[in-house]
Amino acid sequence: MIDLDRLVEQFKNKDQSAFEKLYTMYGQSIHGVVYNIVKDGAIADELMQDVFIKAWHKSHTYSSQKGRFFTWILNIARNAAIDKVRSKTYKQSKQNLDVDYFVDIIKSNENLNERTDAIGIKKFVTKLGEKCKAVIELLYFKGYTQKEASETLQTPIGTIKTRNRNCIKQLRDMVLLHGN
Repeated sequence: MIDLDRLVEQFKNKDQSAFEKLYTMYGQSIHGVVYNIVKDGAIADELMQDVFIKAWHKSHTYSSQKGRFFTWILNIARNAAIDKVRSKTYKQSKQNLDVDYFVDIIKSNENLNERTDAIGIKKFVTKLGEKCKAVIELLYFKGYTQKEASETLQTPIGTIKTRNRNCIKQLRDMVLLHGN
C-alpha cells in the first residue's frame, strides 16, 4: 500500500510520479464532483486537469495539520467548478445550448436545412399567441436567461418556465405538422 503522507510530500517536491499516482487515485472522484456542478463532461474533463495543475503549482500551501490532502484538492475542484458556472462564458455557452435545443424541436436532424431555418422557425413563432411570442423571442432569439425574461416581462419565473415549456410544445407541434 502507498504511504499517502510520503506521496503527498513527494508531490509537494514536484515529483511527477507522485503527481501521476495522485491523479490516478483521485481523478475520478474530482471529476465526479466537478461534473455534478457544471453538468458538462467536456468542461468537467478540462476543469479536472486544471485542478490538478493548480494543486501542483500551489502544493506548498497544503498542510496536513489543516486537513486531508483529498479534502484540500476537493475544495480546489469545487471552487473551480463554481467559478466556471458563475463565469460569463459559461452562462453564454448555456444560452447557446438553449438555442441548440430550440433548433432540435424537429425530431430528426436529417435535411434540417430543407425543413426549416431561423427564418422558417420565426414564421411559426409569429403564429403563436402574444405571450408565447414574447417568451420565445426573449429566450431564443435574444438569448435572455429565464430570470432576465421574468424581469423584462414582469412575470414570475415559474410562469416563464411553464410558458416556455408549453410554447415550445406548441411550436414543435406546428413545425412537425407543417413539415410532414
